[in-house]
Amino acid sequence: MNGKMKTKMGEIIIDGHVIAKYAGLTAVECFGIVGMAAVSVRDGIIKLLKRESLEKGINVVVSDDNQITIDFHVIISYGVRISVVSDNLISNVKYKVEEFTGMTVKKINIFVEGVRVID
Repeated sequence: MNGKMKTKMGEIIIDGHVIAKYAGLTAVECFGIVGMAAVSVRDGIIKLLKRESLEKGINVVVSDDNQITIDFHVIISYGVRISVVSDNLISNVKYKVEEFTGMTVKKINIFVEGVRVID
């Protein structure tokens, strides 16, 4: 679903894919996040997504009252504390997406799909 904002000059519509891409780019900047994950339900295989495909690991829902819910499927670095990485991701994404869209981020869900050793 798309976000909508009314202004004096008209209506602004923000596509959910744009919000997902922006949120994904913000998330991969966070310490401890290796990247977004695509999960194949059929095979049960988890794949690390390239930067161009980040939004495939993110689901964005915009409610009728313009509140955003974001689901992240992430792969994290081995040896980091999941709660600290999650708190960092939530605060950074919430701040930047609200600043970018002018809408409220109501909820962020994080699904840790895998762990990778980083050199």
